[in-house]
Amino acid sequence: MTGSSRKTATLRLNGTPVSAGLARGALVVLEERAHTRRDRGSPQQEAALLERALNDARNDLADLMARTEDADAEAILAFQVAMLEDEVVTAPAFSAIERGASAEEGWRQSMEIQIKEYHEAEDLYFRARAADMRDMRDRVLRRVTGTAAAAVPAGSIIVATDLPPSRFLEIDWDGGGAALLEGSPNSHVSMLARARGVPMIVGMESAPLDGHGEAILDAENGMLVLSPDRAATVEFTTRQQAAELARAEEARHLALPAVTASGERVQVLMNVADGSELEKIDPQHCDGIGLVRTELLLRTQDDLADEEKQYNTYRRIMEWAGGKPVTIRTLDAGGDKPIPGYTVDGEANPFLGVRGVRLSLLHPEVLTTQLRALARAAAHGPLKVMVPMVTGPRELDHVRSLLEATVSNLRHARIPCAMPALGIMVEVPAVAVTIDLFDAEFYSIGSNDLIQYVTACSRDSGRLSALQDPLQPAVLRLIHKVVDHATKHGIDVSLCGDMASDVRCVPALLDVGLRCLSVAPAALGRVKGSIARYKTAVTGGQARETRSA
Repeated sequence: MTGSSRKTATLRLNGTPVSAGLARGALVVLEERAHTRRDRGSPQQEAALLERALNDARNDLADLMARTEDADAEAILAFQVAMLEDEVVTAPAFSAIERGASAEEGWRQSMEIQIKEYHEAEDLYFRARAADMRDMRDRVLRRVTGTAAAAVPAGSIIVATDLPPSRFLEIDWDGGGAALLEGSPNSHVSMLARARGVPMIVGMESAPLDGHGEAILDAENGMLVLSPDRAATVEFTTRQQAAELARAEEARHLALPAVTASGERVQVLMNVADGSELEKIDPQHCDGIGLVRTELLLRTQDDLADEEKQYNTYRRIMEWAGGKPVTIRTLDAGGDKPIPGYTVDGEANPFLGVRGVRLSLLHPEVLTTQLRALARAAAHGPLKVMVPMVTGPRELDHVRSLLEATVSNLRHARIPCAMPALGIMVEVPAVAVTIDLFDAEFYSIGSNDLIQYVTACSRDSGRLSALQDPLQPAVLRLIHKVVDHATKHGIDVSLCGDMASDVRCVPALLDVGLRCLSVAPAALGRVKGSIARYKTAVTGGQARETRSA
């Protein structure tokens, strides 16, 4: 056969699915590009060049933040902006320039040291941040040398070692997807892919990709098919058609109440970030809001002190809900959600450190400002205040004392307000085990952290992803214990973590007695559809929930 008639053999590579879906398109392999060489100027010229590059990189990120409608994405980009503004990060590069290095040499050398420190850190959270640091390094280097990132045609299937969050946000994913050699299910880019419905797998097998021009990404079964043959193409087409029918079925359920096949009503609430995403969502599609993540709204110390900004945001969310319940979480900063000047820097393990209510109680003035805004917003409808990362009853008691004093002060000043219900997140195993000791008006189970702490596996660890199975008995037994206690004592209980949005988990959650789920907006239709297929069987005179076929 001649070279022009030879067909590249089909190649299948396996990986871990992190964002389900199917995609077919041209294969684009992203590799780190060498940066253009140039003549070195004087130390003053090189320092000025680096300063301009840093400013341009910050402006690039600010433009991305302005274009994205996802508060999670904005928070990720804001972290990078904060790092580029931090003299601790940038000073070593300017020092190297003073010693005779060029702008690119100084920046690359100083960043390599910091990236190495992050990559080799014992804590997996810091290891995951190494991708952000590489992203920052390359963005500034492109500005210094005047080179551009490789163009990616819309709808491509991208293969890369890893994909920095800002690079992900620059790509037109319409019809495309990504297969990464590294990464983890809970990395920032995986989270962004799920939020946007972009098919993605991580931890993919490595193989030579020369000669392959087209690819099919099966991010449901964790496979990349290169140079697909006729059988693979026919299977893709069939499954794609089935997926379109499934989407139509989800759309049908979206506007309907969530009711099991046996007629039992299930409440389906919604998780939101800063409320901006509500403009495109019909409030009739959900039973209320089960989680507002205020740490994605309050990103600076000025935000933390701005009662009016907080109040106006909470009020708009209450008005959108139109009398349906809204649960707003107090500041859950720390861990993977730092706020410059507020959160603790340099913790060995920030996921097990000073975060959530632990941090709030160290800054009572910040917490009181938020409680004032929440109490004022409660005058506009049924608002609930949820306290994150609670470990012991005293923490809840302390927050309740502050809330009661806040409401009393507002009433004394004749400022309209109301006393909101006060509840807790159940995400620390110690709380689930001793749930009877907590005087909370409601519980919301945070499955993401609960799984992390029960399994002793970091959410950012790709190697340990198999151990983080949400359906393992240890996790389900703890959830069942909380639900059983709540049911017996007439306490509202819901689940607001990723398990609620995962249709694989919905039957198991209903099995343990949960009848209130708070899900991602994009999951409303499919979760309602899963609930509709859930049946109740009657055995020995008692009702028993079973999963439908």
